[in-house]
Amino acid sequence: MQTHSRPTSDSYQAHFHRRWNFLNDPHVRTLAWLLDAPDLLDAHAPEWQGRIASIETPDEALCAWLRDQDAAPHALHAWLDIQPFTRLGRYAEKLMAWYLQHNGCLFAHGVQVRSDKSETIGEFDFLLKRDDGLVHWEFATKLYLLESSGHGRHADYFVGPNLADTLGAKVRKIMDQQLTLSRHPAAVLQLPMPVIAAQALVKGWLFYHGKTPVSERPQGISTVHCRGFWCTLEESGGIDAESYAVLPRLSWLAPARLQPEEGMDREALREQLARHFEESTAPVLVALLQRDGEVLLESDRGFVVPDDWRSRAEIRIKRTA
Repeated sequence: MQTHSRPTSDSYQAHFHRRWNFLNDPHVRTLAWLLDAPDLLDAHAPEWQGRIASIETPDEALCAWLRDQDAAPHALHAWLDIQPFTRLGRYAEKLMAWYLQHNGCLFAHGVQVRSDKSETIGEFDFLLKRDDGLVHWEFATKLYLLESSGHGRHADYFVGPNLADTLGAKVRKIMDQQLTLSRHPAAVLQLPMPVIAAQALVKGWLFYHGKTPVSERPQGISTVHCRGFWCTLEESGGIDAESYAVLPRLSWLAPARLQPEEGMDREALREQLARHFEESTAPVLVALLQRDGEVLLESDRGFVVPDDWRSRAEIRIKRTA
């Protein structure tokens, strides 16, 4: 059985806590992650042809703004309007829109393009103001697991936790379909200014089974992407940490910062996982925690998946190929 122990201090989680541990509100912390986390796609990779958007490294002024948001988060909470059915992607989009409004560059968010028959052709995630026109940003926050059959490591072998899609399919959809929306005649007629550039801003985490070298990432993926592990329920007894927490879906982005009473020991985790998989096949994201003063900080993270996930993931990949 493989053991997943706490990583060394150069993990992304360690970087995030050093930089943002003064933030307490979970939604402000997630916004900080969106602004600070490395892009999932390598902006310099030739296959993207310069179509990757990036956010500038947060400066002192932005840190001060985030501190103000953290001290009085009520307006942000109202803007997010979180409901039980809120999707992770929609949640992240609204956080990004909040920042872009503050930044003063947002022209519009969530603009649907319709034909003359009122059929929806597509939607612009973000339109940003530039002096000579608009820039279209297609925005995505995704988490994928590398299927472990050993058949391949390119993007089509990274599968969503619930097997709904693959990293390869998602990137192709963004690049080949969504970023071409501004060239559709209906979009040209609808927008008051021309779209001078279309780019993808993609944040996320990739999860690997066992010890996978960073060099074995898919082509076009950033070398410094956020990463974690995955294991089956049968293998989950090898997860080693001081404390654990099962993260709800809207807490899947930023590294966790929890109160001591929110953590659980190994036996409690085992019992919760057993109960969950008796009723559901949905993978569970577990944060490995360590004590830091009065709080618990995430040191690593991993998906626990059903024992038959590998075989189902392999079938999903064959359907995609």
